[in-house]
Amino acid sequence: MAGGEGGPSFESTPSWIVGVAVLIIVSISLVVEKLLHHLGQILMRKNKKPLYDALLKIKEELMLMGFVSLLLAVFQGPVQKKCIKEDVAKHWLPCDGGGHEDNSTSNIATAHFSVFSKTGRHLLADAAGDSSCPAGKVPFVSLDVLHRIHYLIFILAVVHVVTCTLTVVLGKVKINQWRKWEESIRLKNHLDEGYGNNDNVIDLHSLSFFKDRFEGVDAHKRNYVISFFKHLCGIVTKADYEAMRMGFILTHCNGDYRFHFHKYMVYAYEADFKKVVSISWFLWLLAVASLSFNVAGWHIYTWISIVPFVLLLIVGTKLEQVITDLATYVAQRHSVIVGQVKIQPSDDYFWFKKPRIILLAIHIILFLNSFGIAIFIWTWTQFGFHSCIMGQAEYVYPRIVIMVLVQTICSYSTLPLYAIVTQMGSSYNKAAMERYGSSNSTSVRVVSNTS
Repeated sequence: MAGGEGGPSFESTPSWIVGVAVLIIVSISLVVEKLLHHLGQILMRKNKKPLYDALLKIKEELMLMGFVSLLLAVFQGPVQKKCIKEDVAKHWLPCDGGGHEDNSTSNIATAHFSVFSKTGRHLLADAAGDSSCPAGKVPFVSLDVLHRIHYLIFILAVVHVVTCTLTVVLGKVKINQWRKWEESIRLKNHLDEGYGNNDNVIDLHSLSFFKDRFEGVDAHKRNYVISFFKHLCGIVTKADYEAMRMGFILTHCNGDYRFHFHKYMVYAYEADFKKVVSISWFLWLLAVASLSFNVAGWHIYTWISIVPFVLLLIVGTKLEQVITDLATYVAQRHSVIVGQVKIQPSDDYFWFKKPRIILLAIHIILFLNSFGIAIFIWTWTQFGFHSCIMGQAEYVYPRIVIMVLVQTICSYSTLPLYAIVTQMGSSYNKAAMERYGSSNSTSVRVVSNTS
C-alpha cells in the first residue's frame, strides 16, 4: 500500500526481500500445482474419470480466481481515478454512519472508502483528498476496498471448493454404506438362479418397501409430512434401495439382476460432482447482488443463510416423496401385472418432469452456503467478530448454526438421496451404463398379494 500505511515504498525495500517474497509466492503456487497434478494422475490410474473431470473443473475455477485477482491488481489505478457524486456515496452503507464517529461533511463524503475498516483509518480519506476529482465528487473506490475485495474472492474460491468437496465426499461415505445391500441382493439373486427359483414372479405387497411407504389412497398431505422428517433423519432403508434398484434394472437393463446398480449409481454421482463444484455465471450474479444489498439494517447475510436452508428442506422432502410416490403408484394401480414392466422410473415424479432441476437446486444450495461461510470468515478475519460489518450477535449466531446444519444435512441425507432417487427418472447416465451395463433381457411378471 501507500506510505500512509507506515510501510516502506518499493524503492526503499531491499532487493533480497523482494526476491524472497517472490520465491515464497512462486514456491507455494508450484507446490499446489504439483499436488493437483499428482492427484489427477492418481484418479486416472484408479479409472476415476468423473472425479478427474471434477478436478479439472476445480483447476478452471482457481484459474478464474487468479485472473480476477490479476484484473483487480492491473486496473486498481484507473478504477481509483473514477469519480462519483458525494450524494451517491452517502447511501447504501453497510454500517450506520459509514462506521465513523465523526460526522463532519468531509468524512461523510468519503465514508464509502472506509466502510470496510473497523478502525476508521485515514488513509482512504487522504486518498480522496489527493485525488483529481472535482469539487462535489469523490473517488469511486479506494485501494483498501479493492484489497479487501481481493481477499474476499480468494476466500470464496477456497471455501467453495473445500466445502463442496467435503460435502460430496461425506455423501459418498454414506452411499458406500449401501454397498452391502447391493452385495446381499446380488447374492440372493445368484442363489435363486442356482436353485431355479428365479421365476420372475414378485409379490409386491409382501415387500416392506410398500408396507413402509404406502400410507393409503388419501394420504397425500400426510406423505409430505412424513417425507420431511425422513429427510431430516437421512432414512433410506434396504427395502427402499432394493425397490428402486429393481425399478431401474427392469426399465433400463432388460431385467438383468446381475447389473451392479451400486457401482453405476456411484459413477453417476461422481459425474455430477464437477457440476456442483463449479461457480456458474448466475451464481456470481447472486454473489454480486448479496454484496450490493448489504445495507445496514437489512441483514442480507442472514437471509443468505436462510434461503439455502429452506431450499434444502424442500429438495430433501421432494426426494423422499419421489420414493413414496413410486410405491403409491405401484400399490394403487398394479395389483396384477403379467408379462410387462410396470414398475418403472419416470420423469413424471419430478418437478416439471425434469430430474436435473434437483441438481441445479443442490448447486445453488451449496454455493449460497459456501458464500455465507466465506463472508463470515472474511468479515471475522478482516474486521473482527464484533464489527458493524459482521452485524449484531443475535443475527450472527443463528447464521452459524444454520450454515452448519445445511452442510450436515446435505452431506449425510440430501446428496445420498439425490444419488439414488434421480436414477428414478426416464433417462440414465450413458457413460455409466456403458461401463456397468448388460445386454441381457428377460420378461417380468409381477403379482401382488391380495390376501
